[in-house]
Amino acid sequence: MATSFPLQPIEIMARNHAILATTGFLILLPVGVLIARYARTFTPVWFPVHFVVQLFLSGPVVFAAWYYGWKTSNILGFGHFLDPHQKMGLVLLILYVFQLFLGLFTHFIKLRSPFGPGTRSPQNYFHVLLGLVILILAAEQVHYGLYIEWAFATGGLHVVPMAAKRAWIALIVIFWVFYLVGLALVPKQFSQEKRARHGASTKSDEMGLQNNSG
Repeated sequence: MATSFPLQPIEIMARNHAILATTGFLILLPVGVLIARYARTFTPVWFPVHFVVQLFLSGPVVFAAWYYGWKTSNILGFGHFLDPHQKMGLVLLILYVFQLFLGLFTHFIKLRSPFGPGTRSPQNYFHVLLGLVILILAAEQVHYGLYIEWAFATGGLHVVPMAAKRAWIALIVIFWVFYLVGLALVPKQFSQEKRARHGASTKSDEMGLQNNSG
């Protein structure tokens, strides 16, 4: 910190909000995404691990961050969902919860693809796209909090450490580098999924023939 006196209670609350939000949206959720991106081509148990990280690890952190943000606004008398940071916080929370349900739906309910047999349903692509959109919005939200909202909410008694700003850059770069490298596994993933769908279709046809012969 640039000043020697300690953080005020409201600053500590705002800092806790920032740390939790950054941990939830820029560390835990990206880890869950990378697990899905990499592990699915090597082990069939990738989904339980992905789900545990996205819900049971990330969820409490995300909701705690949202609570501290809400409480900070209450104490400061700012009201709620009035400035861009507050509005985007609500949007991110809604998108996060929706994405959890969409992931469960996509994994357990297989809709027929309009692109023909043996192809992925659009809901699969939408789930992936929405996940990336959430991470992009979250990165911008944390950036806004570091560079604008902190000074606005706390009055600028203490400046945001440069280490926090560098950490933001590092987290963004690390995730996207790993994610883009992981795209090299997409052909292998699609090949595995195609074989699995073909095997399921063949097994279904065989059962149908057995039933008819019975």
